Amino acid sequence: MRAAIITEPGSVTVGDRPDPHPAADGVVVRVGACGICGTDLHIADGEFPPSPYPLVPGHEFAGTVTAVGENAPGDLRPGDRVAVDPSLFCGHCEYCRAGRGNLCANWGAIGDTVDGAFAEYVAVPAANCYRLPDSVSMREGALVEPLSCAVHGVRRIGVETGERFLVVGAGTMGLLLQQLLQNSGARVTVVDRNTRRLAIATDLGAAATATDASELGDERFDAAVDVTGAPSAIEAAFDSLRRGGRLLVFGVADEAARVALSPFRIYNDEITVVGSMAVLNSYGAAVDLISSGAVRTAPLLTDALPLEKFPEALAMMRAGTGVKVQVVPDETA
Repeated sequence: MRAAIITEPGSVTVGDRPDPHPAADGVVVRVGACGICGTDLHIADGEFPPSPYPLVPGHEFAGTVTAVGENAPGDLRPGDRVAVDPSLFCGHCEYCRAGRGNLCANWGAIGDTVDGAFAEYVAVPAANCYRLPDSVSMREGALVEPLSCAVHGVRRIGVETGERFLVVGAGTMGLLLQQLLQNSGARVTVVDRNTRRLAIATDLGAAATATDASELGDERFDAAVDVTGAPSAIEAAFDSLRRGGRLLVFGVADEAARVALSPFRIYNDEITVVGSMAVLNSYGAAVDLISSGAVRTAPLLTDALPLEKFPEALAMMRAGTGVKVQVVPDETA
């Protein structure tokens, strides 16, 4: 089969890999669409320590089941259309036993620590597959993974009707979080340097937008979400909070990055700072949100490239072109 391969940090190619076979408890999926995430850029650059090389990346994907292992749980059959949770939790460490598998001491993920879905086919655990209604396209199905991360993030920060939220970053994740917060009754202001993305945020119902937090003047928010991972953006989000406010650190920062937050203010103003890591019991909810139309996907799905143009797709992601860049290995899907 054809696959995008990161042979070593900085070296990306499209070549041949052996066809996968299902594990006894797994299935093989013919990939319909797979989205490019910021994590894929970190993997390509050698900045994601869990990743081995060579590696086929790709963890935001949907496709069609083509083969089923002899002991696969459930009733999946060839031809079933599925979105796949990439999480590979061990199930036996202290975090998994406590119901916090996303913090698994032996954490792994399809496309991050084992071969993923920037390929024609990928082998996955059957238990990680969620059926897609016929009304959901493969490209929409590939948005289930980022949306499930957003669902988990909103659960972490919490939202009450009428609260004022600031979302810093209007890429795919920021625009998904914006919609979930608005669906919960929040009034959302979005900040991003990219005016084209701000126009999408406005179309999706943002109460206000700005290209820099400094443009917001003295306005203070009940809660803020940083989706960029940039220390300066995290600090600006923190500074935007009113007393008793909440900050969600959602974006992925470099491991060595540091921010300057006032511990006195955290104490005196009772500021809550929380993080959100990947997916946790949120995949089914994400499928339902997309299939019901509660989350609008069309404004986000801006670019689709064939598998052979994976390097170009990576370059588009780096350049901030469009919103969600996806690779479509099965162009008939």
